[in-house]
Formats: sequence, structure tokens, C-alpha cells
Amino acid sequence: MSLSKIVVRGAREHNLKGFDVELPRDALIVVTGLSGSGKSSLAFDTIYAEGQRRYVESLSAYARQFLEMMQKPDVEHIDGLSPAISIEQKTTSRNPRSTVATVTEIYDYMRLLWARTGVPYSPATGLPISAQTVSQMVDRVMTLPEGTRAYLLAPVVRQRKGEYRKELAEWQKAGYTRVRINGEMVAIEDAPALDKKFKHDIEVVVDRIAVREGIETRLADSFEQALKLADGLAYVDLADWTVAEVQGERGGGASTGSARADVAAETNPAQPEPVEGRALTAGMKGASLPPNRIVFSEKFACPVSGFTIESIEPRLFSFNAPQGACPACDGLGEKLLFDPQLVVPNEHLSLKQGAIVPWAKSNPPSPYYMQVLASLAKEFGFALDTPWDALPVEVKIVILHGTAGRAVPLTFKDGRKEYTVKKAFEGVIGNLNRRMLQTESAWTREELGKYQTAQPCETCEGKRLKPEALSVKVAGRDISSVTHLSVSDAVAWFGALNDQLTSQQQQIAKAILKEINERLGFLNNVGLDYLNLDRTSGTLSGGESQRIRLASQIGSGLSGVLYVLDEPSIGLHQRDNDRLLETLKRLRDLGNTVIVVEHDEDAIRHADHILDLGPGAGVHGGHIVAQGTLKDILKAKDSLTGQYLSGKRRIEVPTTRRKGNGHKVVVQNARANNLRGVTAEFPLGTFCCVTGLSGSGKSSLTLDTLHAGAARALNGARVIAGAHDKITGLEMCDKVIEIDQSPIGRTPRSNPATYTGAFTQIRDWFAGLPESGARGYKAGRFSFNVKGGRCEKCQGDGLIKIEMHFLPDVYVTCEECNGKRYNRETLEVKFKGHSIADVLDMTIEDAEEFFKAVPPIRDKMHMLNEVGLGYVKVGQQATTLSGGEAQRVKLAKELSRRATGQTLYILDEPTTGLHFEDVRKLLEVLHRLVDGGNSVVVIEHNLDVIKTADWVIDLGPEGGVRGGEIVAVGTPEDVAKNPRSYTGQYLAPLLER
Repeated sequence: MSLSKIVVRGAREHNLKGFDVELPRDALIVVTGLSGSGKSSLAFDTIYAEGQRRYVESLSAYARQFLEMMQKPDVEHIDGLSPAISIEQKTTSRNPRSTVATVTEIYDYMRLLWARTGVPYSPATGLPISAQTVSQMVDRVMTLPEGTRAYLLAPVVRQRKGEYRKELAEWQKAGYTRVRINGEMVAIEDAPALDKKFKHDIEVVVDRIAVREGIETRLADSFEQALKLADGLAYVDLADWTVAEVQGERGGGASTGSARADVAAETNPAQPEPVEGRALTAGMKGASLPPNRIVFSEKFACPVSGFTIESIEPRLFSFNAPQGACPACDGLGEKLLFDPQLVVPNEHLSLKQGAIVPWAKSNPPSPYYMQVLASLAKEFGFALDTPWDALPVEVKIVILHGTAGRAVPLTFKDGRKEYTVKKAFEGVIGNLNRRMLQTESAWTREELGKYQTAQPCETCEGKRLKPEALSVKVAGRDISSVTHLSVSDAVAWFGALNDQLTSQQQQIAKAILKEINERLGFLNNVGLDYLNLDRTSGTLSGGESQRIRLASQIGSGLSGVLYVLDEPSIGLHQRDNDRLLETLKRLRDLGNTVIVVEHDEDAIRHADHILDLGPGAGVHGGHIVAQGTLKDILKAKDSLTGQYLSGKRRIEVPTTRRKGNGHKVVVQNARANNLRGVTAEFPLGTFCCVTGLSGSGKSSLTLDTLHAGAARALNGARVIAGAHDKITGLEMCDKVIEIDQSPIGRTPRSNPATYTGAFTQIRDWFAGLPESGARGYKAGRFSFNVKGGRCEKCQGDGLIKIEMHFLPDVYVTCEECNGKRYNRETLEVKFKGHSIADVLDMTIEDAEEFFKAVPPIRDKMHMLNEVGLGYVKVGQQATTLSGGEAQRVKLAKELSRRATGQTLYILDEPTTGLHFEDVRKLLEVLHRLVDGGNSVVVIEHNLDVIKTADWVIDLGPEGGVRGGEIVAVGTPEDVAKNPRSYTGQYLAPLLER
């Protein structure tokens, strides 16, 4: 049985009701059901946790102490488990050093490829530079015609200041007799005194040779001495060749033997002819070598500029290692710089009205700054009451960036007299930079930091690497330019790379290219072809990061593994869903069991086995409502999922579409990221959907441009909007509210009650009870975050963590408060027989009933219930809420505020984590907002949401560089008729139904 099935007995984790279930192995299993019905509790907290725990327990005690051990789930027994891997939405690193290429290991293979097959190029000449062995150097000299006389020199000092008396004495002591100083050949004892203020060139004469058979051994010894003296560099100066002969030899074309025989007189190397010499490779630009010199280097060194690469190893191409990272930005590719848009956020204000915010809001306000501006106004002829956007460009540059050394009379008054100081003005940004560098106050640094944004590093131009790493190229491209390609472009480039390599390079690169091409192929197949390889992982959505990890797992080629995935279809357009499902099937066909927590209709229909949990959420869930094949689910009477799949229940298409209130917000010529000068109209008083393929530019238009621009104008936010010309129509809105899926709190002490503000009112209510008055308890007594009313043994956590070294940490209920978080005295204060701890342990729907006579608390609970969170406990830890639940808590908080009817709401995929029934409830709430006169803009892929919209803006036609255009706009019916719109193609059948 255990070989063909996973058997779970008595699952009771969280809200699971102790059921038994058997799941087929080596199958694609979809676990579905209402939000909060227990899907994650079964898939992640029970099956995955036990599989992972058993695998880790098989390791040695020494190894286990370094691994995070999973808690043993509340289950009687599980049979047929494999080692388990979970791929969740929250696991991607937010580290700015983490990119798509590093997460998928593509960059590791690229570093190896560039280190082993790359060719370094000189930044000065643009030509290849190569390292030479002593043997190669000897062979090169021996190719010269027999009898050629030459000096072998060690360039010990190259364009450096100093007197070098001590060094000259050491070279003489070592047995060397002659040196060339600044082109003049002298005996060491006759060396002139050098001026330490000037740069000098000193070359030690290591040997004088005449080319003939049998000198190879001596020549090799001499080269070794020269290389040791000059840190890997050696010169051979030909004593009796003409300039023309040397140039012919170096160009590789002229035959020089006969020409040399005609030369009777020695060309004095100490007095070279004033002719620009050529380097070894013909055509070098800017070469300034003596005309009869051959340069040898055992390192990768440019003979013209002296540009040197110590050694070409994979770490040279790592922006996380000091050997490769740009020293200016430490490999981040960007630096925090003061941004003029944040320094002057409102360009309609004048200098007198406080246009320059950091100067106007200095604490305490400084009259010095206004006196400085008044002096500048007098000097440059402008008025302080002129709006900033009406000032000449030259004046703005002077105010922000200073006068570049020009002395400006700054006039000050000290109460009795005026005096003028002539000084160069540093500029507002120069002033802020200086204050940031000089201050030791953390508060000042934080305050000034509000005016900074991350901008590309000017040294590496955002490429993250040192010049040495960027000089190494494969097929003419450095590693940074290739990571800047999108996945689809990288597939094409690496696919054609083999033909551009030499046969030796092909042998070296064969295995590396296989790994790179496979990983790029997997990314392409899961619908991520639009992502750039250097995109930082912190900017990826939950669905994108999950699909990247999915691609990595397929690349590992494991079989016999249990994979547990959390809604991999998030953020994926219907068109790309098929590619994702093929990927999941491929993972299954490798011999793995794939369990997917999913609400997507296509995923459910393609599953080998479906598990539907319910019937309700929270305490009303935790039962298996239906299981089996798609046919079994469709037949199940109690399955909400089956009813929506069969069409018995559905979200209806509205009979009429709202026309709006006649006003509209227009974003003109938006150019953020991949947007191509898009002008988009958002009708106010409507439910508007922004749709399109992943990477088509939805977030760039809606969040980066519309929301950021509106937040600056309406909320006074210090954010920078994506590049655009202007946004009109915002005067018809009073505020903008963005509701995304980021967590509502990052600590277990945060919960829905604290986030919505209900907890403050609950504490106030308890503090107002007669018992509290008699005891002198204030609201702070009922907080578990501060001393007073909380249990001090567990410090208000209710649990005590016991570290178990190589076993998982054990959390035991605090025996002092029995997990109630408060001390005994606080718990004695009760309302309707319930303490504050009992209230926090209630579900939201119970709390709404409990506080029905207390409108402020009841209304907040009602809104949480309205958005489908009635099953969540009032004090449930924020860290245990899913992305969709966190977003609905935020929505409830905004809905519980007094509505103005002029608010612009912007939501980013609000249906994440929602069942068909949850989506229906959410749409009721959102449409009620619009009916109240507000405007709702939603980024969404869910067709049930799109079909109920009043207005749709469809971006595309593809993702990434092939997107960024508006493909279709209008009602859902208009979009469905547009042949260019992929969204329309999937929308049409739904509207016809």
C-alpha cells in the first residue's frame, strides 16, 4: 500500500477535523476548497512537514543542528511518504544581490563559461590581450632573424613618482649593472638624482643577447629574472633594427631578414627615432611604445595602457566577491543618491513657499537657508515667489547643484549690520551630501535618507562588476550585457553561441552550455520568457518567484520526491497556464508526486486526483467534502467547487456596464520599464480592470505610474512615479489607496485586530468596564506588548521557545498563563463572562455578534466578515496569514473608514488564494465601493473578475520587450471582439455563456 499511496490517518493540524485520506503517489494532486478550509494545513503543515522532518531526522545529529527542523504535525500516522520539497510564494530572497540568474544557478554556469572560454580585451585599444608563458616568450624571440641583437629589460618603475635611490642600490647589489631611466641608458653607479615630484620610467637591463641557436636556456633564465623583477612584465628592445623593419615584423606581414642585412649602423635604443611605434598586434589604436620594442607579459596585460588582469577565475565575475565586485557600489549596481524629484516634490510651489522640502522642513527651521536663497536670487536675477516650475533651467541647476567654484556674494543680516561673504555655493544636493557624510546622528541620517533613491552606480553604470571582469568577452559580449537579456533573448543567444567558438572552446563549453540551455528552457516553459536575467528577485511577484523555483527543481531532474506547491498559477495569464500545467505534468512524469494547492479551474480539470476541503472556512472547514477524479467532484452534491465547475453556480455577468461619472484620470505617455509611451484613460466611478500577459506592463502602468503619481499629488507621498509626461483628472479624487499582498505585520504580535485598529478599541472598552475602574486599570493594562497586564514569564507570547540543539525547537504553552498571554489579575476583568484573552481567541464572526452593542468594534468585525475572513481569529498571528488573507485584511481596514465617494482604490490581484465562492463575495464588496461613487482599478488575470468590469485596459501583445502597448480597451465585450487581445480570446466564451 505504501508504495502506491500516501496514507494519512487522523489529521488534526490547525482546523483539520481528524480525517483519514489516501492519495495516489506519482500523480498530480490538486487540493482545493474555500479560503481557510484547511488546504495548506493538510498539504504544507501535515504532509510536507512530516516528509521533510523524517528526511532531516535520517541525517546525523551533527548535521541536524545546522538545519531548521520542522515541527511534528498533529497527525496519528502517515505512510508512503518521500523526502519533500515545498515551493511557496514567500520563499524568494529579498536580498538586492539575488537575481533571476543567481537563483536559477544560470549565473554560476555563466561565470564558469566566461572564466574558461572568455578572451580579455584591452579597454585602451579594444584588442585582445593574452598571457604568455616563459617558453612562449623564448619561442617568440627565437623567431627573430639570426644575429639580431637585443636588450632584455625589466620595467621595474612605470610612470611613478619617487627618488628610487634605495631601489637602485638594491639592484646593483643583486648584480645588475645598467638601467634605462626615462629613455636614457646609464650605468647604475652613474644614475642621476631623480626629482620625486615627477613621474619616472626605470627599466633594469637583465641581459644583452644576440639571437642564435643554443641560447634558449640562458634566455629562459633571463626572462624569469626579468618577470620576477617587474611583476610579470618584460621588454625586448631590438638594438639594430630600423623602425620600418620592426613595424613590419610586428604587423606580421613584411619579410625583414634581407632588409636587416643592409643595415650597417646600430639604431641606438637610448635615442629612439621620433616615430610612433606599433604594438605587437597591428592596428592598435593609441599605441605609444618605443618603435623597436616587443612587450611580454605572463599576466593578462595591455602593453599600451598597462591594464592588467591577475587571473581569470569564476570569482572574477561574481559581484558578491571582492575579486569581481565594483568597488564603488560593492557589486549592488546602484547607490543611494539625493533625488531632485524628492528634494522638490511639488514644482508648483515657490522657494518662499517651501519648494525645497529638506530646507523648508529643517528642524529647527533655519533662517540661514532663506538668506542663502535670497542672495542667490539677487545674484542670478530671479524672484523667491516664482513657482519652481517657472524658474529657468540654469537657475534650477545652480540652486540644486551649486555654482561649480564661481564665487557668489551671499549677503547676511545679523540684526545690526549687513555683511557680504564671497563664496562658492555648494548647492542644495551638495549641502545634503555633506550633512549626510558629517552627521553622527542616526535620526538625521534617516531623515535625510527620505530624499534619496537608488540610482545606477556611475562607476560601473549599473553592471555591478570591475572593469577587469567586463573586459573579458565571449563571442564579443561581456557577462553583464548577456545577463541584461530577457530569458527568450538569452535562449536565442546561447543557442547560437556554439557556432561562434573555436573547436577548443567548444570542447570546454559543451557541458556548461548544456546546463545553461536547459535552465533557460525551463524558465521559458513556465511563462517567464519576459524576465531579464539580471532582474533582482525582490522585485518578483509571488507567482513569478515560485515558478522560478519550479524551473530550478525540474532542472535538478530528481525522481521519487514529494513536491508541494502553493498556487503556482498566481500572476499567470490564461494563455500561459497550459505551459505551466505541462511543466507540472513533466515533474510528475519524472516519477514524483506533485501536490498543488490551487483554485485555478484549468489546474483542477487537469489533475489526476482532486481533494476538495470544506464545507466552510476556519472552524466550519477541515472536512473532506469530495475527492477523486474530476467526474467524482462534479457529482458531489456538497462540493462548492463541483458546483462552480459544472456551471450550477457561477458569477453572473452584469446586465449593464457603468458609464462612470463623466470624469477620467489620464496617464499620458507612460514610459516606465517596458511601457512604450502608453496613454491610458481610467474612467472614474467605474470598476476598471488592467489585464494582459505576465510582464506586459500592467504593474508598470498601474502601480509604478498611476498609483505613485496619484500618491504624490493626493497623499503627499515621497515616491517617484515611473517616467511619464503628466497625469490629469486627479483633482476629482480626494485620496488614493493601494491594497497589495504584502504581509500586514512581520512579527507574531501583529494580528487582524491590531492592524485594523480594533484592538485599541477593544482595550479601551475593557479599560472602561466598572471592574477596571475599581482597580485603576488603563487601556495599557490590556496590551500584551508592554509590561503591566501581560504575563511576564512568556512576555505576552503565550508560548515559550525551548531550543533543542539538533532536534526541532519546542514551543511549550506557558504554564504561568496557560497560553492566555495575560497575567491572572488582567484576566479577572470580564465582559459578558469573557476576558480579553477569550476575545482574541474568538473568530471574527463570533466577535461581531459578541460586540453587536459596541458599534466601533462591531463595524470593523463586520467588514472583516464581509471580505470573507469570518473564520479567522481576532488575535491570529499575522505571520500565519496567506497573501490573499493579508490583502483582504487591508481591504477591510480601508472599507471600515468613512467613505467619501471620491476615493481611488488600486488593487493588485485581489483574487490570489480565493476560491470561486470567495471571489464572488469579494466582487460584491468591490462593486459596492463603486456604487458609492468611488473608483476601483484592479490588476487581474481572473476571468470571473474581468467579465464583471465596466472598463478593461488590456496590455500586450506579449511580455517584456515585446509588450508595453495597449492592445485593447473598452468594455469586456469590446475586448472580446479584438483579435489582437489574448485576454479577449479567453473572455469571449464566458460572455457568450
